[in-house]
Amino acid sequence: MMKGFKVAVTLGLFLCAISSAVHGVSVSCMMAYDEGGVPAVFQSPECLKWLLLVEAHQNQTDNCQFATLQGHREYQEDFVTCNLDMKIPIPGKYGPEKVTVGLAAVFDGHGGKEASEMASKSLLDYFFLHVLFNTYKQTLPYKEEHDMVSQGHSDEPAHHVLNLSSQEALPVVDNESLHCILKEALLRTINDIDSKFSKEAFSNHYVSGSTATVVLLLDGQILVAFVGDSKALLCSENIQSRLDAEGTSVTELYAQELTRDHHPDRADERARIEAAGGFIQKRGVPRVNGILALSRSIGDVYFKRYGLIAVPEVLGWLSLTTSDIYLVIASDGIFESLTPQDVCSILGNARTQGNEMAKNSSSCSASSSLADCVVSAALTEGSTDNLSAIVVPLRPAGSSQEYLDEL
Repeated sequence: MMKGFKVAVTLGLFLCAISSAVHGVSVSCMMAYDEGGVPAVFQSPECLKWLLLVEAHQNQTDNCQFATLQGHREYQEDFVTCNLDMKIPIPGKYGPEKVTVGLAAVFDGHGGKEASEMASKSLLDYFFLHVLFNTYKQTLPYKEEHDMVSQGHSDEPAHHVLNLSSQEALPVVDNESLHCILKEALLRTINDIDSKFSKEAFSNHYVSGSTATVVLLLDGQILVAFVGDSKALLCSENIQSRLDAEGTSVTELYAQELTRDHHPDRADERARIEAAGGFIQKRGVPRVNGILALSRSIGDVYFKRYGLIAVPEVLGWLSLTTSDIYLVIASDGIFESLTPQDVCSILGNARTQGNEMAKNSSSCSASSSLADCVVSAALTEGSTDNLSAIVVPLRPAGSSQEYLDEL
């Protein structure tokens, strides 16, 4: 019904919903959400007050550098999403508060761009809606008990409209609860995207699929959810430094991988695929039924019967330190010609202001973003795939913990 529109949820509407009895969520809307997720909310007339057709959440380049390049492929099937400044309302001790959540993701498509493109376009709005509904539902036990007692029906469930009065003290969403809400929202988002795309794929005979590597940032902590073989990694300062040719101390960055590729020859992945009736055959690389080089992906609907899943593995919440300098998310095309350590070394050289290597590097000019540096280097070193990278600076050179706390 709303296809073709950019849909966003207004913060003000949710703030009203949690502070005024006038703006409640109907039981029908909550049931629609519980039964069909965000796609069902878009379709339900009971949920219209939660939606407003305005400009959707967009990629934000401030402090989130990303680059994509078609490379030597005939088509571009990579897509990226990045917004480090999502304002999410939650009930606080003294009323509604807004927390800032960052989200960065790479989707590496194959067999067509349909899956990766839809995933990148849906991610921010789906995630935002899931957070709002799950935050709202945190208050339901409190609200239902209050409503039933005040109405003299303590043994009956609440009906019709679930309202919050501005006179009531709302249960506070603490950090632990917020972490759980955000994690659950992200997992539901990926599930909804896969489910919605799968329906479209069967209807339109799409054979495409996509990886999904998504990182959430909140108050100096990160959570990583990944499907497929796009990587996330941290580039951190090495405690030990080395001396350059002129005897100057040089601090190197080392790579810490945050993801594990979902390839069919991984023991746990192989077991699931074979249990479902699939098989692994090596054609260049191990492939499901001799065709698909991934064991988890969004889409790829004709492989789902053979054990392919879109369920992410999750790492986090991981606390960042002042030694962590860059967060990198990149498609596997980058790692066709570069190692994770190569990526961190490139960024380390670019970070060293006045360093001759940075000045003279053919892959990293003064006008290039950090993500451009990585993508250009991968192409120069021989990658033939689509190339995409997101680089999030966590602590610029010479800065302190205060900058990290802003993320």
